[in-house]
Amino acid sequence: MIHNPRVICIGEILWDCLADQPTDSVDAVTSWTKYAGGAPANVACGLAKLGVPTAFIGCIGGDDWGEKLVEQLRSLSINTAGIQRYLKATTRQVQVLRTETGDRQFAGFSGDPNFADTHLQAQFLPVELFDSAEFLVIGSLGFAYPETCQAIKQSLDLADRHDLKVLMDVNWRPMFWADPDAAKPIIQEVLQQVDFLKLSVEEAKWLFGTTDPRAIARLRDIEGVLITHGASGCTYCLSENEGILPGFAVEVEDTTGAGDGFVAGFVAQLCHHGVLALRHPTIARQVVNYANAVGAIVTTNAGAIAPQPTANEVEAFFYLNEIRE
Repeated sequence: MIHNPRVICIGEILWDCLADQPTDSVDAVTSWTKYAGGAPANVACGLAKLGVPTAFIGCIGGDDWGEKLVEQLRSLSINTAGIQRYLKATTRQVQVLRTETGDRQFAGFSGDPNFADTHLQAQFLPVELFDSAEFLVIGSLGFAYPETCQAIKQSLDLADRHDLKVLMDVNWRPMFWADPDAAKPIIQEVLQQVDFLKLSVEEAKWLFGTTDPRAIARLRDIEGVLITHGASGCTYCLSENEGILPGFAVEVEDTTGAGDGFVAGFVAQLCHHGVLALRHPTIARQVVNYANAVGAIVTTNAGAIAPQPTANEVEAFFYLNEIRE
């Protein structure tokens, strides 16, 4: 286990139950395959595979499914000191439908609706992890639940106290919110503590009414904004450097976790180059291109974690696709 992580990821860890048959209806599914998931956990695994010492903070239930998730994290040498267990709840399982082209749709939850990831406790956060870390990665789903919301806000305060850079992937999923209308003001408030923001096109329109990353960066005084356009690539504004980078043409099997792979690739490059390097236009472009590549690779197989690449596999991918400057 890595005891001194450079990156801390906090939030939900769960099982994605992926429909084995392409369909747009849960009733038409005859069988499901479970894959470890949860956006922050996916990012942690992606970073670990890319060679970045990483810790994960989250909450599992008092069931074997939760312990299997912890085993998966440990198999990648992720620091699991921040894993909490809420024995009165179950580990969440999400039903995911997929189309013939690999696009996915979150359809609902299975099992007991009292899910452990909603019960993360602020007072049990391992403060010592923040002593050595450089980055904190958060999403928005945990803010839908009072206990986990408080824990993530506590992690943001710890990040501020220890001078960690904060990246937020909005990862907007209305189905996680009892009151979806409550999400926007909560997320807008949290953005005051965010240094890097990753959004999809739809999320950018929803939160800001624009898909211009420079406008969003200036509006919220954010150091870097990345807006992913699915297979079309990414637009970005990083330390005043703007750009558009197309996606990579790959044979897509499943898009689950592509955005999480993108985030892992981006943060891994920040660890490699350093944040100040983003002031150089060429490096900023290379960092985003790398993130695009990792996201593309994740779509080539099922699940969010299994197809995540190592650093060597990313380099091989660039070689096969002719490195773009």
